[in-house]
Amino acid sequence: MAALLFISLFVMFLIGVPVAFSMGLSSMLAMMQDGVSLQVAIQRIFASLDSFTLMAIPFFILAGSLMEYSGISQRLVDFANSLVGRITGGLGMVTVLTAMFFASISGSSAATVAAIGSILIPAMVRRGFPKGFSTSVQAVSGELGVIIPPSIPLIIFALSAGMSISIGELFLAGIVPGMLVGLSLMVTIFIISKVKGYGGHETLTEEDQDLMTLSGRIKAFRRAILPLLMPVIILGGIYGGVFTPTEAAAAAVGYAFFLGMFVYRKFNTKIIMDVLKNSVISTAIIMFIIGNAGLFGWVLTSERIPYTVAEWFVSISESPIIFLLLVNIILLIVGMFLETGAAIVILAPILTPVAVMFGIDPVHFGIIMIVNLAVGMLTPPIGVNLFVACQIAGLRIEQILKPLIPFYIVLLINIVLITYLPQLSLWLPQLFK
Repeated sequence: MAALLFISLFVMFLIGVPVAFSMGLSSMLAMMQDGVSLQVAIQRIFASLDSFTLMAIPFFILAGSLMEYSGISQRLVDFANSLVGRITGGLGMVTVLTAMFFASISGSSAATVAAIGSILIPAMVRRGFPKGFSTSVQAVSGELGVIIPPSIPLIIFALSAGMSISIGELFLAGIVPGMLVGLSLMVTIFIISKVKGYGGHETLTEEDQDLMTLSGRIKAFRRAILPLLMPVIILGGIYGGVFTPTEAAAAAVGYAFFLGMFVYRKFNTKIIMDVLKNSVISTAIIMFIIGNAGLFGWVLTSERIPYTVAEWFVSISESPIIFLLLVNIILLIVGMFLETGAAIVILAPILTPVAVMFGIDPVHFGIIMIVNLAVGMLTPPIGVNLFVACQIAGLRIEQILKPLIPFYIVLLINIVLITYLPQLSLWLPQLFK
């Protein structure tokens, strides 16, 4: 049964069957071989979706879409520009800082790239940055959308790992690693810009110079403060005992709608319908993947595959250091070929119990998994951030791969630090316990 499960899954991947269908069909084939009724498959799919916690995903998707359409991108760009725009390579650093701000609102990597890329890629080119470098900076900045909370992949991990992992703890655990990645990217941009002479304060427009005065910074902060309160509401509500994660997501929707409709007055009937349409499509795709992944995970568990994998890892080495090294390599390779959500729902129920057996905190392991798979958003052939950024810039993917090399190196260093320094992830969750 196990052999048929993985062989059929691999064959379906090769011939281009969508991931959700591949997981569902391979699971059903394995069940048929074992004489299990296909009615059980339907029951397991629906059981996987019958979760109050799972409702957080459509709410966060809707909240992110509402904020994206409410015109906050320029406000966040202006605020970030007022803080670091005058530094060498400043506008590149603005791209990363804005992505960190927007990530704390949207929870999506591709949405982060799309929302701010159309503003900042042309602005960087006008400021003297090469288009390939500008596009690579935007693509790599977008990965912060899945690390900094609220993160949809973190929710998927909590639901897929099967170990009653707190979404609130995962959100807190993602803050310091997300800031570490963001700051290291900003330092990299500064060094590259300094060496190659990209950008510079001498090219600042009069509007930019006004923005970087004390009064300009205060004005930019006042314009951005309401969107920046979104993560405060979410995390503060969860850890203040006011909301569950799902209720916090619903509150975020209400807050985002209030800003767009009554404060910024950006919404009309057409925009709201577009927001709802896009949110429904995104939610349906994710839920279909999760439902089939639930069936796939049930088959894995019934065949004791996680225990077999655990025995295999132990046979190689009983060292958690070696285990984590192997896991990082596996995740980096898988991230190149599988969409992040699909990779999580396939691998989390297999690898998380093994990690716990090696004495690794499941919250820490979740962050390791997400940070690794986030790099997959920047690597061909499936790197969604590359496609979105290149579409905005009008470039081919191969035109930005060379400028991405220094960022790949920096991200790998971050992965090593986050993997082997667990307190980077666990400090905040332990502080709030």
